[in-house]
Amino acid sequence: MARRATFVDSELGAITDDRLTRDVRVYQREKGHRFSSDDVITAFVAVQAAPGARRVLDLGCGLGSVLLHLAWSLPEATLVGIEAQAVSFELLRRNLARSGFAERVRIMQGDLRDSRDIEALGSGFDLITGTPPYFAPAAALEAEDEQRAYARLEYRGGVEAYVSSAAALLTKAGVIVLCGDARAGERVLRSAAEARVCARARCDVTARDGRPALFSVWTLMVQPGDCLLSRLVLRDAQGGQTEDALRLRAFSGF
Repeated sequence: MARRATFVDSELGAITDDRLTRDVRVYQREKGHRFSSDDVITAFVAVQAAPGARRVLDLGCGLGSVLLHLAWSLPEATLVGIEAQAVSFELLRRNLARSGFAERVRIMQGDLRDSRDIEALGSGFDLITGTPPYFAPAAALEAEDEQRAYARLEYRGGVEAYVSSAAALLTKAGVIVLCGDARAGERVLRSAAEARVCARARCDVTARDGRPALFSVWTLMVQPGDCLLSRLVLRDAQGGQTEDALRLRAFSGF
């Protein structure tokens, strides 16, 4: 995912032009919120969970990393994305415009917690994804970039809002795939029960073998069943790439 160029935009500041997949590039603010392994792994798990998805929604889609990866990975699907932050939405708009997917991807600036915005998205989605913020607002750093802060801190709420909104828009056979803090398992299960969906899989992601999981990607469905546990390890104990890391690169076409 090598960076190609950096330029200064009069509205957004320093921007980098980065490769998301083999065929998709995205603009990102050099010192703002940037896509990372959690976005790629969310798309990876989502495609595995719903390879035949035809109607897809990405909640809080930021600059478009999960949304556009899914558009590339699921060429028969139509997709919808919603993002609240003005800066992220402007990047999303630009990234969609040059992606080649504009005819089958619709984006909306709005809040996934607002019932009017949720209604405007439509319904009947067979795949819904999201990467909620991980941390409480008290974890904010002094002078932290606003775009980064809203992506990582629960100023508007956390995983509970994502589960609630997703469950209301899901088909009976649909799938919700959410990425979140590995320590938030109880919150995910509690919010799933309240929304009447069930945890069917949890993938714990570890940056380096032997270390605690950084985050988990949950698969939720209406139909009850056992919760399949799995793990992805990105680096071995010596710091080398693992087979899991190579699979993720192949998923993105590298």
